[in-house]
Amino acid sequence: MYAEVIVDIETEALDRPFTYRVPEALLEDCRPGCAVRIPFGREKSEREIEGYVTRLTEKTELDPAKIKEIRAVTAGTETAEGRLVALAAWMSRRYGSTMIRALKTVVPVRKSYGAVTEKTVYLTDAENAEATAAAYEKKRRIARARVVRALAGGPLDERTLKAEAKVPASVLRTLKEEGVIGITVTEIYRKVTAHAEEAAPDTLSEEQERVLSAVRGEWTHGEGRPVLLEGVTGSGKTVVYTELIADALAEGGQAIVLIPEIALTWQTVLRFVRRFGDKVSFLHSRLSGGERYDQMKAARAGDLSVMVGPRSALFTPFPNLKLIVIDEEHEETYRSETMPRYDARETAIERGRLEGARILFGSATPSIVSAYRAARGTYLGLALKTRFGGSCLPRAGIIDMREELKKGNRSILSDALREKIGERLRKKEQVMLFLNRRGYAGHISCRACGYVIKCPHCDVSLTRHRNGRLVCHYCGYETREVGTCPSCGSKQIGGMTIGTEQVEEIIGRTFPEARVMRMDLDTTRGKEGHSAILAAFSEGKADILVGTQMIVKGHDFPRVTLVGVLMADLSLSEADYRSAERTYQLIAQAAGRAGRGTLPGEAVIQTYQPEHYAVTAAAAQDYEAFYREEIAYRSILQYPPVSSMLAILGASENEAVLAEAMRYLRRYIDRIDPGGALMAIGPAPQTIRKIRDQSREVIYLRHADAEQLIRARALIEEYIALNSGFKDVQIQFDYS
Repeated sequence: MYAEVIVDIETEALDRPFTYRVPEALLEDCRPGCAVRIPFGREKSEREIEGYVTRLTEKTELDPAKIKEIRAVTAGTETAEGRLVALAAWMSRRYGSTMIRALKTVVPVRKSYGAVTEKTVYLTDAENAEATAAAYEKKRRIARARVVRALAGGPLDERTLKAEAKVPASVLRTLKEEGVIGITVTEIYRKVTAHAEEAAPDTLSEEQERVLSAVRGEWTHGEGRPVLLEGVTGSGKTVVYTELIADALAEGGQAIVLIPEIALTWQTVLRFVRRFGDKVSFLHSRLSGGERYDQMKAARAGDLSVMVGPRSALFTPFPNLKLIVIDEEHEETYRSETMPRYDARETAIERGRLEGARILFGSATPSIVSAYRAARGTYLGLALKTRFGGSCLPRAGIIDMREELKKGNRSILSDALREKIGERLRKKEQVMLFLNRRGYAGHISCRACGYVIKCPHCDVSLTRHRNGRLVCHYCGYETREVGTCPSCGSKQIGGMTIGTEQVEEIIGRTFPEARVMRMDLDTTRGKEGHSAILAAFSEGKADILVGTQMIVKGHDFPRVTLVGVLMADLSLSEADYRSAERTYQLIAQAAGRAGRGTLPGEAVIQTYQPEHYAVTAAAAQDYEAFYREEIAYRSILQYPPVSSMLAILGASENEAVLAEAMRYLRRYIDRIDPGGALMAIGPAPQTIRKIRDQSREVIYLRHADAEQLIRARALIEEYIALNSGFKDVQIQFDYS
């Protein structure tokens, strides 16, 4: 048996694991993730160092006579890094990735960042400070005397001292050489945590106490299953999280809180900072490399106890991880779109198993997968049915936009919504308008011949923005707006749908007295873009907030009493079996932003499909009714979670080569599955046929047993590796 070992998980050495023979005496103890002692280097300079096993194999292409042996498995020194290596090994097998890619996801290659240091200056003989200063003055060394007198009251940091004594660094160097002062250098972390006034723990409601008791009972005396907490919007799920985090910290452990995206960081972090102070930090994609590096360093050293962030925060190297909370667990952003295409929810469960940590999922609109597992007893399912603090769920009304058209109203705003917005403005209350679209208008098409202006590199239409540019939201391609159709020359060409910029303009014209803010990807590109907009709206600096789905998730604005959901059914047209689930979640989450304070709330849901079960259940905030309907459809069609599904995603710049490669893959699948146990569909074009000049096709495999899909994927990977016809084709695997 051979082991592949990495010797430094923080440098580019990740790119090269080294092969060692596993002695028979160590076979039982040697496993992926364990620390081992190995001989390293050439014979003359050989030394013994520590490494981590990434993989075990019975085969090697190297000359066995030249392979050195592992000397020892390091017992009793299990580390956070070792457990993360074991997690990477699991991800590599589960999601069909190379071990190197999995390692770089779990333990990213560290660029070397210079440490931020703080210098403290002190007197070596503080008792005789006055005499020393006087002696310098006598010799006309006035600058040195000023330094001594400034330090007489105690040590100062170097920057403050130079400012107070009005001296350059050269004076301090001279005093240090003369032995009059000493300088201590302390490394400090690049702090990214938010500031908030400390607050006492919340008073728990009877319902929250009941839920906490059930969770603690499961984790202390029960099976220790993951817990799914379904809580209606505003029910106080975060209060439950903080109590369970406090439990973990009281045990001397640490906690990770996953949130789906950067837009949710601002309010979420503040809630935890108020409870746990500077032991809380957060990660997101807009931190500098140095800031991210320091957060990982502080976590490894135990100087942080709670890490909040999107899915990458799952790999924080805490030495004694006790709890992982996945908030808004239904969100698709927990699924990676790059190799390895891991699901942070599944990966959290595996990390919890490796670390002995507990797992809590929370959502007002749980994913069908999690609800299904709770129904079958794999998870412990608990619910918060009422809003925290006594506020009521918002009233929700459904507006049939077909009837609005019949009345001659062609505006994006129904008459009822327009009237209710005006009423809230008169009362000095706030309004949120949610639209699942970005930009000024959707696709540009010719009314004469039907030609659609598309990106030359992607099979998607270009989006018109207010600056007169046409933009591809997949590759970033831009061009000027056209006045005539490139196909037929007609001037009857223009935008066919609507975006947040246009809604902002319409609101501005309809309610000129209103202060309107817009929040979408275009207005939040800066490092603090999200928090700046959310803070301003929270402070009452705007009356109406218009935005895409980032405004409807997890935010708590007590003065918002009206939420308008525009084009609520748009997501039902997605070519995805989860379209009804996503539609329910978006509408229910949007409606839940209203009435979270003492003022009653109302939601207006505008739709062209008012009878659809996702729309009616979301308006009623009735998750159980939606789940019953949706799981019935999934059962009939054998879609996840009833069965498991593997998407084999192919991409290539050469469309003909891709088509042939995917046809060969399908024939191979039929050969390895002669009995037809695997339900195979395709190859077929992906929903978007081309992105960045890459043509894209897909084959879907379904089976009741996920392990059978993993087995099939391993065989397919071997087949691809042996066939040179795939060298110009990228193949990825995506589980659901």
